[in-house]
Amino acid sequence: MAKAQRKKASKKELILRKAAAMFREKGFAATSMRDLAETVGIEAASLYNHIRSKNEMLEAICFDVANRFTANMDAIEAGTEKSIKKVETLLRFHIKEMVGNYEEVYVSDREWRHLDEPYLSNFQNQRRIYRKRFAAIIEEGIRKNEIRQIDAPTAILIVLHAVSGIESWHR
Repeated sequence: MAKAQRKKASKKELILRKAAAMFREKGFAATSMRDLAETVGIEAASLYNHIRSKNEMLEAICFDVANRFTANMDAIEAGTEKSIKKVETLLRFHIKEMVGNYEEVYVSDREWRHLDEPYLSNFQNQRRIYRKRFAAIIEEGIRKNEIRQIDAPTAILIVLHAVSGIESWHR
């Protein structure tokens, strides 16, 4: 029986994974390029062959996560399931991402404030739109009597906050 072959991560992908782990552990501001190069096992000068700056790494991490969440939202909105099923599917995706890609999701959720403009405004806008789209699914469910009357925007904030805490007890 043939083994399934895993795609070998590129050096840039390895650097981004290590950066996410360090940004989560030490914070973006406290992580230096020298620390990161040491963790990756290359010279600091060689790091710049793969990545331009620490900010570029943060941008890549944040927008990769945001794009995965947006693509998932697009697929769910296009579906024909009842609103409550869509909410369940979204929550399962959030939990799967939080558990399976913890470092990246954590960084995109907590360290995004260090993004430079225009990336900062763009990322804030993406987060706001995502929450509104999620709330719209709940509001549709309320209109169709699939979900009890609640304040959807507040519910989304509470649910997303709860999901972000899953990692603290999961491991």
